[in-house]
Amino acid sequence: MGENQNATPGRASQRRDRLIREREHDTYKVRGKLPGPTVCPECGAIYRDGRWVWGSTPAGANQVPCPACQRVRDRYPGGYLALSGGFLAEHREEIIALAHNVEARAKQQHPLKRLMGIEESEDAIEITVTHPNLARAIGEAVRHAYQGELDFHYTEDENVLRVRWDRS
Repeated sequence: MGENQNATPGRASQRRDRLIREREHDTYKVRGKLPGPTVCPECGAIYRDGRWVWGSTPAGANQVPCPACQRVRDRYPGGYLALSGGFLAEHREEIIALAHNVEARAKQQHPLKRLMGIEESEDAIEITVTHPNLARAIGEAVRHAYQGELDFHYTEDENVLRVRWDRS
């Protein structure tokens, strides 16, 4: 009588009390609904209908920093883009301008997608951004414009995307 009545014949019974992990873990994502209207005191983005948008600040709006401003303040990027290779030295300024253009287009529609910093060394550039999708978009724009090798590494537990582009 020690048999598990719910077990499938021929299969060991499975435990159903395993820890259920969040599908998307992002410390900076807004949990629940913010009281409306809410504005970010640092950048002026407005939280409306469940998302951050640009617009005019409503009178009497609550003030809560948006996730992008929190990431910038904490120096905790949502994405990294590492650029390297011999080709980079000759086209450094063009590639940096391209990164700024991609960010400007993305930020118009999505206030949480912003450049955090650009660090240059003699043979490489590292760009940090507030959102993983922006790192991907900049990397794909660079590959589209200049070819080269593009590599993505996403760390689920940190919700960070590391993009690497190289062209010799």
